[in-house]
This record gives sequence, structure tokens and C-alpha cells, in this order.
Amino acid sequence: MMTHLLELDNITKAFAGKTVVDGLSCQVRAGEVLGMLGHNGAGKTTTIRCVLGIIRPDSGRVLFHFNGGPSPLLPALVGYLPEERGLYKKQKVLDILLYLAKLKNYPVARARQRVRQYLQKFDLTDWEKGKTEELSKGMAQKIQFIAAVLHEPKLVILDEPFSGLDPVSQEQLKAEIRTLAAQGAAVVLSSHQMHLVEEVCDHILLLDRGQTVLSGDLRQIKEQFADYKCEIVGDNRHLDFSSIPEIRQVKQEEGRTLIYLQKGADPVKTMQALPAGTTIRELTLNRVSLHEIYLSMAGGGMDNEK
Repeated sequence: MMTHLLELDNITKAFAGKTVVDGLSCQVRAGEVLGMLGHNGAGKTTTIRCVLGIIRPDSGRVLFHFNGGPSPLLPALVGYLPEERGLYKKQKVLDILLYLAKLKNYPVARARQRVRQYLQKFDLTDWEKGKTEELSKGMAQKIQFIAAVLHEPKLVILDEPFSGLDPVSQEQLKAEIRTLAAQGAAVVLSSHQMHLVEEVCDHILLLDRGQTVLSGDLRQIKEQFADYKCEIVGDNRHLDFSSIPEIRQVKQEEGRTLIYLQKGADPVKTMQALPAGTTIRELTLNRVSLHEIYLSMAGGGMDNEK
């Protein structure tokens, strides 16, 4: 049985009378990736800052269990990638990473070895002696990720880790996150890019205006809340799909038809019942996304404050 390393017990935080985090509770276990998801203003970053002790919750508790029991926050056991980027611009990549590892009391020789391994993984070997101010936004993001995990933390907190990354780099980072979990780290991944997080997380915590909208095992949530959706590429606006059994909603536009099935519907029967003459250039059948689940449960609520 996996041990939970982080526990949030009914934490609440308000600023200027506005509640930003409202009675939030969750646990994160070793070997698990928890996706803390929600649009801007959902309370993700405020929650992370409470976990890290940057700010204190007004009520509730943040508990750590690094050694099997209640433990104080131990910085050397935590890795943090903040949303706000910040590297010493005039410093060389290797130097700044070794310096940050030293602050965590991590052995320099081991840190140097791991830096070079990560630079090779991220196709940044030639930048070991380059200055951080010369890095592109995506390259700098990779360097900051390395800084967050270099010292082999037990708890890794990543706030908007995919920001500024191209699709190839996103895949690289997702692979590294999965590796961290496989090696026993507990990972908290905060993002509003739900389509990316959906591919890497075991559990999710959906937030809206500081409150929990949905929480639990991702696979179970998908089975419980994510009905099937069929997307047909082809101009079928002249056809009537509404008579197909077990259909909840149909959306048609030029060149595309979206068919949302009722809960428990048999997708095979639906496909067999498509009207004669349906133009199919492409057909995709899958469950609705986390983003669509979020919009349906949170009412699409967005807030500009974080």
C-alpha cells in the first residue's frame, strides 16, 4: 500500500475578504501523480503556496509524512517548479544548477552527473556552459524543471510545467514526470492545460473558485462522468442524426459533426445506426475530455485572479 506523503486537511485561505481556497482536502501518495486542475482563478497556485509554507492557510492543516509519520516541511525533500520563471541571467547553466543542488545539501559530484544526464535527455548538452539569458523560453523551462528534481526529492510540485514548451518537449516532460512517479516520488502537477495533464495523472483534483468540483482516481472518474463522444469529419449538415437511439446531443458545423452519447450507451450500436449516406472522412470515438467534464460541472466558470 502506498504511503501518502502530503495531506491537506480542510484548508481555507482568503485575501481581502475573498475566499480563494475553500475547505480543500486531499492526499498525495508516493508513486502517484496528482493533477490539480482548473482555470485561472481556481485556487491552484494559492494551494501550492500554502503547501510550501510561502503563505499560511487561515484554517485547516498541511501535513507531511516523509518518514511514515507527521513531519515538518523538509526543503531538501521537496522539489518545486514555480509558475513564475526566474534564473540568474548571467550565470552558466551548469553553475546555476549545481548551486541550487548545493542549497538542498545534495552531493556536488552526484548533482553534476545528474545534470549532464538531464541535459542529454532534453537535447541541451551543448548548453552546459551557456548563460541562462541566452536560453529560449522553452529551454529555460526545461532547465528549471531540472533544478526542481535534481536533488531527488520525495515530493515534487510542478506549477504550470508545460508553459512555453513545444509538442516534442511536452512529450519529453510527460515522460520524465511518469519516471519520477515510477521511482517513488509523489508528484503534484498544477495546470489549466487539462488535455496534457489527462495523459500523465493517476488522480485528479478539479477546482473551481477554490472549491473541489471533482476528486479521485482518473480512470474511475472517466468511467463515471465521461460519456462517449463521436466526432465525424465530413459535411453532413443535410442529415438528421437526432433519431439515433441513446444520443444526448448533436452539434453540427461545416465539415464536422459531434455526437454525444447518453450515459451507458453502446457506442457500437450508435455507429451502426448512422444515417445512410453519412460522409466519413475521419471518425473518432472516445470519452469526453476532462476539460468538457470540468465545464459541465463548474458551469464554465472562469476567474482572472489566481
